[in-house]
Amino acid sequence: MTRERQSGPSSIASALTRVLGHFGLADKVQEYAVVECWPSVVGEQIAKVTVAEKIAGGKLYVAVSNPVWRNELVFLKKDLIVKLNREMRKDVVTDIVFK
Repeated sequence: MTRERQSGPSSIASALTRVLGHFGLADKVQEYAVVECWPSVVGEQIAKVTVAEKIAGGKLYVAVSNPVWRNELVFLKKDLIVKLNREMRKDVVTDIVFK
């Protein structure tokens, strides 16, 4: 079976996306990106008191330095999930666990 060459150049990003998808790594890369973008998405004030540690099964685990902030963030959880998924352009985060 031969593959036809695509007409026109493809971007490095789209080629990389295809390769990552082929090896089943695209979701892992997006999960890592969620952890990395946490400070910019939540803003400076929240970023000062939190650290996004990991994401597993759609759950983002966030360490919070102060119990008062932890309680406040529980109320903001839905909005934060929406913001993170909007940033990723895909529903990557289904829940946030504040600890």
